[in-house]
Amino acid sequence: MSIAHAARSSRRRGDSRRKGAIAPLAAILLIPILGLAALAIDYAYLLNVRTDLQRAADAAALAAVRDLTPDSTGNQNLSTVRATAQSFAASNLPNVSGFTVRDADISLGRYDPATAYTNFTLLNTGTYDTVQVILRRDSLANTPVSLFFARILGINSSGISATSTALLQKASQLGPGADVLPFAVPKATWDSRSYGSQWSIYGDGHVTDASGSTIPGNWGTVDIGPSNNSTSALSTQILNGLTQADLDSLYSQNRIAHREYIDAMATWMVNGDPGLSVGIKSAIQAIHGQSRLVPIYDTVSGNGNNAEYRVVGWGAVVVVDSHWTGNNKSVTIKKTYAYDGHLRAQGSLSNSTGTIEGVYTSPALVK
Repeated sequence: MSIAHAARSSRRRGDSRRKGAIAPLAAILLIPILGLAALAIDYAYLLNVRTDLQRAADAAALAAVRDLTPDSTGNQNLSTVRATAQSFAASNLPNVSGFTVRDADISLGRYDPATAYTNFTLLNTGTYDTVQVILRRDSLANTPVSLFFARILGINSSGISATSTALLQKASQLGPGADVLPFAVPKATWDSRSYGSQWSIYGDGHVTDASGSTIPGNWGTVDIGPSNNSTSALSTQILNGLTQADLDSLYSQNRIAHREYIDAMATWMVNGDPGLSVGIKSAIQAIHGQSRLVPIYDTVSGNGNNAEYRVVGWGAVVVVDSHWTGNNKSVTIKKTYAYDGHLRAQGSLSNSTGTIEGVYTSPALVK
């Protein structure tokens, strides 16, 4: 036998021995590899379940926080808020039979502006504006999520939860679509009225309280848009809110600083349109029971169509009733809290000034 042939024979025997050694090693390694693959499948499943929980939690918080808008006297029905959170959570998880949200997992309060961007904190004082919802599939509620392959390792299920926090943003700007009532209310009258109190404004400009007693000061119809608006234009605005054309007109008259919106806290002059015309009767009657924003003024100069009101803020009222016969035409309004999704929100959650008192707009998720 040649030396070369012997070497080849030796290499073949060595290859056979190595192959024999690798086979059991591969079998041993295959077990953890398959285990990891199985765990990866379970992990992906848990991620999908958590995504569904988070989506449902967001929907529940956003829907429930809308119900925190107080009524005209400032009362908040917290039971309704909790019921809405429960209902929206369940409806957004149709594949989980009988899904429930514990009362302890629905937190209501007023957020602290000082902690809006740090350690977000809820306070239990004042008017509540925030809802936090925790949805669970764990040992506390709705049972843990059953696993598939992890059972091999003795892990039969896993608990998952998702948290969502939504708040009612405070309104600070009036854009297109904002619901307005073009009746300027004296600041002294506004400041002296509590939420839920009502007063009547008459065609001759005087104002009375609910008992019929005269309230010092006058009110006036104003043109929140083109000067000397027709009753048809006023009616359209009462029914449908501000338009971009209204804002364009105010901007072109140098009455407002921005073409896109009216800054709710800005001081500006608006033209008067005297009297209470029967031409807006149908529009006013159509919004009985609805809320609208009214401009609040502190001074007025001129008379009739030349009157100029200095607007210093805005407030929300409910149109309670109206009368259109004889010389005593009047509209009765009530100071209220309100929600209007067409309003623009405050620029920063940490800013507690520069907003319309008692008026909220589109809710936002904060965490």
